[in-house]
Amino acid sequence: MHRHPYRRLRSSKFHLPEVGISEENNIRSLHLGSETIQSSMNLDKPEELVLSYSRAMMGWLLFAEAQPAHITQIGLGGGSFARWFDFHLPETRQTAIDINPQVINVARSLFELPFEDERFEIIEADGAEYIKTLRHSTDVILVDGFDGEQIIDALVGEAFFEDCRHALSDNGIFVTNWWSGDKRYQRFVERLLNIFDGRVLELPAESHGNMAVMAFQQSPKEQNIDNLKKRAEKLSTQYGLDFKRMLCDLKANNQNNGKHFYL
Repeated sequence: MHRHPYRRLRSSKFHLPEVGISEENNIRSLHLGSETIQSSMNLDKPEELVLSYSRAMMGWLLFAEAQPAHITQIGLGGGSFARWFDFHLPETRQTAIDINPQVINVARSLFELPFEDERFEIIEADGAEYIKTLRHSTDVILVDGFDGEQIIDALVGEAFFEDCRHALSDNGIFVTNWWSGDKRYQRFVERLLNIFDGRVLELPAESHGNMAVMAFQQSPKEQNIDNLKKRAEKLSTQYGLDFKRMLCDLKANNQNNGKHFYL
C-alpha cells in the first residue's frame, strides 16, 4: 500500500468518504477517506494507466471482436479510464457515473478529464441504480467502486450483476476490480459465475493483490490460446500495455487445456 502525504479537501456530504489529493514525483493521486490510492495520473502523460490494477482492467480487449461503441464506467475516481479511452479509442462514447459530487469536482478540476460532450458524459448518481436504466445498450461496463475501505456492497450482489447483463449489448463485457485478499472474494466470483453462466475470467494485477474480473454476455469468439498470443502481440504494440503478460496470467489463473479457454 502506498503512503503519501495528502492534504484534505473540504468534507463531503451524505457520509461519503472525504476526497484527498497527494502529489509525488509528477504523479498526482486521489484518495477516498484514507491514505490508500484510488487513482493516479502522470502529469507528463495524463493518458497513461499508472496503477497496475487499471492496466489489468484492460484485459478485456484481448476478447473484444470490435471496438466498443459505448463504455459505461461505474466509479469515475480520478478519470484514468476516461483519459485512456479518449486517447486510444477516440470513436468510443463514454459515460462515467459517480455517486460522490466531490470526486466529480476534483476529477474535473485536477485530473485533466476529456472535454464533456456527446462523446463523454459524467453523471452524478448511484451506479447500481443508474445501470438499471440501460437496456442492452452499452458494450463494456467497468466497475471500480470502493468507498476508501472496501468494495461497495451494492456493486457485488447478484441483483446488480443481473442488471449489468440486461444493460450489456449482445457481445458485451463486464469488468470489475476486486481485492483478492477480501475474505468475500470467492463468494463474489461465484455470484458472477452464476449470473453470467460460467463465462468469467480472473486476471491478477501485477502488484497489490487486485484482481480484474471479466464476465462475458456470450462466449468470446476467440478462445484459442495461440491465436490470442498473436492478438496480444498486436495489442501490446497498439496500446503500449503488456497483453502478453496478461494472457500468461489468464492462462495460469483460469481453466484451459493449454490450447483453449473454457468459456
